[in-house]
Parts: sequence; C-alpha cells; structure tokens
Amino acid sequence: MKTILHKANTRGQANHGWLNSFHSFSFANYYDPERMHFGALRVLNDDTVSEGRGFGAHPHRNMEIISIPLKGDLQHQDDMGNATIIKEGDIQVMSAGTGVTHSEYNKNRDQEVQFLQIWVVPNTENVTPRYGQISMVELYKENQLYQILSPNKNDVGVWIYQDAWFHLGEFTSKTVTNYSLHKKGNGIYAFILEGSIEIEGQKLNKRDGFGIWETDSISLKASADSEILLMEVPMEF
Repeated sequence: MKTILHKANTRGQANHGWLNSFHSFSFANYYDPERMHFGALRVLNDDTVSEGRGFGAHPHRNMEIISIPLKGDLQHQDDMGNATIIKEGDIQVMSAGTGVTHSEYNKNRDQEVQFLQIWVVPNTENVTPRYGQISMVELYKENQLYQILSPNKNDVGVWIYQDAWFHLGEFTSKTVTNYSLHKKGNGIYAFILEGSIEIEGQKLNKRDGFGIWETDSISLKASADSEILLMEVPMEF
C-alpha cells in the first residue's frame, strides 16, 4: 500500500473576491509539480461563490467535469441547450468531449454557494458532449458509503467515460466501515467534507485529502460525526 497526504492548509488558494477557491491539485495560477493529479483525478477545487456572481460562459474539451454543491445552488447553462439549477444534494456531470461551453452562476442575493468542482481525465476522447444531473437524496444510506458515480450507464448515480467510482458517506462517531476497490490498478482519493475520519491509521480532518493505491481495500473509522467523499480512479491512464 502506498499513500500520499494533502493537509487542508497545504492546498493552493485563489481569492478573486467573488470566488474563493482552494486547489488540491495544480490549477490556473497555482502550480506544484508534485501535485499535478492523482491518477486520472486531475482537478479537485473547493469553491465558494459570492452572492449574485459566478463563472461566465467558458469552454472545455475532453474532460469529465463533476460538480457537487455543498451549500446553496447554482444556475447552469450550456450550449447543449441545458438550463438547470443544481442544488445541495445534487450531482452534475458533463462529458466535454469535442467541446462544450457553459456558465455557472449563484443567482441568490443573500447566500454564498459552496461546491466541489472535479475533473477526471476520460478514457475516450472526442465523444459527443453530454450532460447529466441527479438528486442523491434517494441514494443516501445512513452510516454507509453510497455510490454516486460509476463508468456504467445503467448503474447507480451518474456515469462518466472513465473506470471511476465515487462514493459519499455520512457517519456518526465511532462508525467503522470498509471499502473494496472495483478494479485492479485503481487508487482512492479520500476528501473529508466534515468531521474527522481515520483511514488505515491516518487521522484526517475537514478538507484533508488522502490518496491510497496498491491495495484492494481500505478501512475507515469516524472519530467524530463526519462526511467523506471517496474517489476511485485509475492510477495509469
């Protein structure tokens, strides 16, 4: 088993006034050659968007883009004809493929929006751009990890063009659970959303990231009431 620890206070930060963004991996003006990606996981941005502000229309190509609101809601528009609201409890996915242009705005006048922006390198390039969005409320399982993303169109949650599986978990203090990897050669990047969780003997606190690979499974123990996102991705891509 190999591991890498990214403490919350070691992340890159860009505060634009209307946007305060923490980068787990190199992004925009934040560059660290030791933190370019974790396997196929290329971007993990922890964003807070001010009231009435947002990301104007901008393009992407050949990337799987996942957004998970943690607080508040965003108005989404794209050149595929989608105009939707993504809110806390939802997950949004776009396969940028041959090219997509989109915008994300916080239309609220009295509330910030907090959300995770995640990019995964696809295993198939130049696909027809695609949009997906679901509510995760019905997927929730108390004190268990529950799947929110996979490579399979007919599986639970949203799907992407990559052999990746994402799980969320909300645990009360002292809960113990295990996670078994779906595919040999994959690794897991754990991101603590709230609380404190111990993974394979490593104690992790809010917004810490922890990568684990060359293993078939991991054990988790909640040290307090906690929430975690597990992202299983190929280490070679």
